[in-house]
Parts: sequence; C-alpha cells; structure tokens
Amino acid sequence: FNGDQARKKSLVEFGFRLPSAFDNRPLKFDEFHKMMNQVIYVSATPAAYELKESEGEVVEQIIRPTGLLDPMIEIRSLEGQVDDCMDEIQKIKKKNGRVLVTTLTKKLSEDLSNYLNEVGVKAKYLHSDIDTLERVKIIKELRQGVFDVLVGINLLREGLDIPEVSLVAILDADKEGFLRSETALVQTCGRAARNAQGKVILYADKMTKAISNTIAITEQRRKIQKAYNEEHGIIPQTVKRQTIESLSETFFGKESEVIEQMEHENIYQPKELSKKIKSVENQMKKAAKEYRFEEAAKLRDQLKYLQSLELIEDHPI
Repeated sequence: FNGDQARKKSLVEFGFRLPSAFDNRPLKFDEFHKMMNQVIYVSATPAAYELKESEGEVVEQIIRPTGLLDPMIEIRSLEGQVDDCMDEIQKIKKKNGRVLVTTLTKKLSEDLSNYLNEVGVKAKYLHSDIDTLERVKIIKELRQGVFDVLVGINLLREGLDIPEVSLVAILDADKEGFLRSETALVQTCGRAARNAQGKVILYADKMTKAISNTIAITEQRRKIQKAYNEEHGIIPQTVKRQTIESLSETFFGKESEVIEQMEHENIYQPKELSKKIKSVENQMKKAAKEYRFEEAAKLRDQLKYLQSLELIEDHPI
C-alpha cells in the first residue's frame, strides 16, 4: 500500500495522473484481514502470525516420495571450526559430493573461499552482487563438479536445492540473529535433504534455543519419515535431477563449440572468405526470419569468427 501511494503521489504531483488515482489502491492489511473468511495458508516456513491464525490446525507435509529423511545434525566446537570443516570437505570430496558452507560475514566468506582454493579445494563464493544468470551458472557448475564447495552468507534463496550436496556446514551457529534463527537454521539444514547421505554440522559452543528447536524438529521429522519408510518398504534414494543449460546457452548456443568446429575447416583464401561471410550472413538472416533462432545463433557465431579472420587478412601483423 505504502509503495503504491508513494508512486502515485509523484505521478499526481507532476500531472501524469489525476488525484482520483489514489482511490484505486491495494487493500491495507487490516482491511484485507476483515474480508477474510475461509483461508488456507501454504508455506514451507509459516511464521508466528500464520500459526496463531490457524489456531493449531496445521497439516505438515513431511513424507517425501523419494523416501529421503531429514539430514542428521551434529554439533561441533567453534574452536578450530575452519580446520574441522576442511577435513569434512576432503571426506565429501573423495565421495564426489558437494558442500555448502554458510558464514555470518562477507569477509569470512571471501577469506574462507580464498583459503580453500589455496589449499587445493575448488570453491566459489556466492554473494548478493551476483546477478541471476551468473548465480544460475554457479549453481550449475557446482552440480557438474566444476568446483566442490559453495560458500555464502545467506544460502536460503531459491535454487539451492541441489541433490549433489551431501554436507551443509554452518559456522558460528550459536551467534543468535536473523541468519541463525530457528527458521533460518531449519531451512539451511534442509539444503542437505535431497541427498541420501545428507548431513549437517553446526559449529557452536552453546545450545541456543534456535539450535535446540531445530534439532528437535529434525529428529521428530526423521522419526516419522523412518517409520513410514519401514512400513511401506521404501529405501531412501538421492533425488536425480538433470542439469539444464543456462539461458544464454539455450537461446544463443555454445559459441566456443561453434568456433572450435570451424577452426578444423579449411583455411579460406581472401576471395573465398568474403563469399563465405556473405553466404553465412544470408543463412543467418533467413533462419531468423523463419524463427529458427537456435540455428541463427550458431550462424551468428560463425559469422563473427569469419569476420575476425577477414580483419586479420585486411590488417596483417
């Protein structure tokens, strides 16, 4: 409501909208609340408001079709947490698994990522400055094994339900705050719940209420899941999910592959090169006109490569 009003205020003041535009607005929360009659809240992490309004009538969806249990949780000392985490990473690496490590500060994430790379562990750091396409690329590379460890501050955002992740390490887990709240811990631990060997390590020297509740919730879920599996003869299986191409690869093709293919073709003479450029350009335009965009993109990459050869011919070193 406030955002809508602020936007319209500027439009009205500068004459782009009539004052009556204010009347067409979203409902305020209390107005919306008065109009509600029968409501079903659907959430992976219901907040206090939803739990209060539902008056205890909560249905939990705990059983997974894959039979996977919530991950085991271990508590380890803060002292030497980085070295201990490093040892665990090496164990997971030998099993061809992946690791998520969450820290509290940007500096620690950067330092840890750099340290891991220095000691021979391929790691990347996920931070808020990375745009969506780059983020998708990083997650894809983690799944493909281009690197083994993803370090970040807030690993709760979408896209991190990665089946290959068999260890989630939470550093400074007993430092109470938003990133170490009960909801945040439950969600972060859930990042290891797509793998049959999933495990979570909380590095903490004191048992906070958030940690205690997280362990209690996880153990209760594991108990229910295990009983269901035993009753129905289900063996937990790691989620199998194919990696998809990035958006740029999907729409524009893999330029390096196109160029590599052309490099193995015959070397063109200057006159032949000009004819080839014209031919490829015409093919590209025709493909685009006929909505064959994937083919057009590959032809575009060929055209770029041929034009670069022409430039070398015109301006030899």
